[in-house]
Amino acid sequence: MIVREFHQDQLEVFVCRDRKSMGSQAAQEVGALMRSLLAERQSLNMMFAAAPSQSEFLDELLQMEGIDWSRINGFHLDEYVGLDPQAPERFEHFLREQIFSRVPFKEVYYIDQVGLSDNEVVERYAKLLKDHPIDLACIGIGENGHIAFNDPPVANFVDTQNFRVVELDDACRTQQVNDGCFPTFDDVPKTAFTVTVPAIMSAQYIFCMVPAKNKSQAVRDALQGPIITACPASILRTHQRTKLYLDTESASLL
Repeated sequence: MIVREFHQDQLEVFVCRDRKSMGSQAAQEVGALMRSLLAERQSLNMMFAAAPSQSEFLDELLQMEGIDWSRINGFHLDEYVGLDPQAPERFEHFLREQIFSRVPFKEVYYIDQVGLSDNEVVERYAKLLKDHPIDLACIGIGENGHIAFNDPPVANFVDTQNFRVVELDDACRTQQVNDGCFPTFDDVPKTAFTVTVPAIMSAQYIFCMVPAKNKSQAVRDALQGPIITACPASILRTHQRTKLYLDTESASLL
């Protein structure tokens, strides 16, 4: 149930009653767009965020009828550097459990690190993104306003690369503990691979799902502050086909 909707610059914003209805509303609109685009195109390239904030949306999206998942290529936004391939904290693991193994994707392109140097990982995924322009990016916003792992200290709105290695700031690493992904701050890796801000913004459509009280300050900064890298998510206000879905808690400071 939508309780409020408005525009902020070019960004469409929908405030829903709770995070379940937020996930349902976003999934219905993403699913409808997927069906529409697949009626015109042979395949779609979609990118997904890996975070607990996306769970309701992903669950609902998988319930949408009439989507031919065998024509969808799946990508993810980011991944920790150096974690064991079997580590449950890996975003690959989250997305495989939440969506990639649950429907028959055409291809799923993981950020594979096995046997590769960091530079080789970057080169491989950068080429994949170049060869498969993203149609739909389904993302979130971090407590520090990041999108993917583009934290304020490293976010670059004019980055010439589409994929890179970045250092994670303390606020981002703390959020991973708060989200229950790691037991302690010191367990959180210090570096990660990430799709860059311009690469996210190059997607034809962006859907951003942001529930919970702990995101309320980031949401306010993104919507009501200046468009600057101190709040990377603020750049979403410049994209012509972006929709932001909130619940009443994440919208509580608006």
